[in-house]
Amino acid sequence: MQTLRFDNAFIRELPGDAESGPRVRQVHGALWSRVEPTPVAQPRVLAYSAEMAQRLGFSEADVASPEFAAVFGGNALLPGMEPYAANYGGHQFGHWAGQLGDGRAITLGETINAAGERWELQLKGAGMTPYSRSADGRAVLRSSIREFLCSEAMHHLGVPTTRALSLVGTGDEVIRDMFYNGNARPEPGAIVCRVAPSFIRFGNFELPAARGDIELLRKLVDFCIRRDYPHLEGEGEALYAQWFGEVCSRTAVMVSHWMRVGFVHGVMNTDNMSILGLTIDYGPYGWIDNFDPDWTPNTTDRQQRRYRFGQQPHVAHWNLVQLANALVPLFESVEPLEEALQNYVDAWIDADRETIARKLGLAECRDEDVEMMQALYALLALGEVDMTLFFRALMDADLQARSLAPFAEAFYDDGKREEVSPALLAWLERYSRRVAEDPLSAQDRRERMRLGNPRYVLRNYLAQLAIDRAEQGDPSGIQELLEVMRRPYDDQPGMERFAERRPDWARTKAGCSMLSCSS
Repeated sequence: MQTLRFDNAFIRELPGDAESGPRVRQVHGALWSRVEPTPVAQPRVLAYSAEMAQRLGFSEADVASPEFAAVFGGNALLPGMEPYAANYGGHQFGHWAGQLGDGRAITLGETINAAGERWELQLKGAGMTPYSRSADGRAVLRSSIREFLCSEAMHHLGVPTTRALSLVGTGDEVIRDMFYNGNARPEPGAIVCRVAPSFIRFGNFELPAARGDIELLRKLVDFCIRRDYPHLEGEGEALYAQWFGEVCSRTAVMVSHWMRVGFVHGVMNTDNMSILGLTIDYGPYGWIDNFDPDWTPNTTDRQQRRYRFGQQPHVAHWNLVQLANALVPLFESVEPLEEALQNYVDAWIDADRETIARKLGLAECRDEDVEMMQALYALLALGEVDMTLFFRALMDADLQARSLAPFAEAFYDDGKREEVSPALLAWLERYSRRVAEDPLSAQDRRERMRLGNPRYVLRNYLAQLAIDRAEQGDPSGIQELLEVMRRPYDDQPGMERFAERRPDWARTKAGCSMLSCSS
């Protein structure tokens, strides 16, 4: 525990707030504010990622120690930790929201591990900060379980993401109105230690730009390139354009992975977009069960559906345009930024084609394969077919049998199954002809599909079952679910229940379908 080496570059090299402490305030001319976590009653480790602990240099004995629970529950600091909350703004649901900042997240510091990797350790739910506004800076157990599990599940799915080290119960209760309907109630509190090379967001650049603080904006860009993009070379506008172009490309790749596995972020505000192209801020996320491009897991977005599944690639581009607008003062003309934005389009097209090839088990994706996949998606939506189960079944289906029997478990509605069957059988015949033309062997095709189509995803109802058990005092379901999600592409004998389609009771149950931003 005492051997962690800290190199807190963000606060060492960038301007900070002259005032420290959690008093809520507008902070100008600074990118961070010093604030310490608020102690909790009884910190207790409920779950942890063994892989992330090992990567950071923690032993099993460290994790089991009272000191670990104290540090990652917000009750103690290790030598070298210098806690702060970051100052940023953002566009929320398409509208500029002004200063936002880390309202319930406190960074403990940046540690350098034995491999020379930089990891920022951040506690979510650790108490008030200057950016908490009317909130209490705390997080409830249910949202903390969801963030902890999803951070690690996404990593094992191969999706660029922030990670999670630990989930600590606080022993305190937190008052939350889960559905914003006036029925607030006390819930158990918890804190997640989330981990990433950097938590800098699009909104970190938007706020100084919106305030006309171009010097602060330039300092942040220079710092971000120096620390987080050290492989880039050059100077001035050319370097800035190269950097922004890579941000665009990374963002496209990230979203393509979301679409591949059926993940819906739910709150793609610009303050929830990582400058490293990592999935960040797991709030009301979800996995689509039946394929539905219009589905959103966010109750706040129920009417507008701005952040629905099928809209995510477009929203990511819109968010990048807002980042580009913030960077305009650093350029003599907008042309370099426009050219860099094209990187997103190009990277998205390439990544989408790779997704199609992987999901269908093809050596490459032709133009006609794009149309073939779009036709399939339309049929899956019409037939209310489970996305994950369908593609996993397609991997082993006998394409010469001209039968939908292998896909029986993927249908949620018998009537819709009958309606879509003729067209889906015709599609399978078309796919069979395409596979016959492809150079991959049957074995290689199957393996390509296996590694592109997960057997296990963190369906909302699975997370809710673990939450229900934890709220009743049994956190073992969290670690059990985490272990399954560590090997999402492998068949795991005895764990078949974690790969089943959403049960009927979960269609409308709270926490299993749509969720609010309240946590």
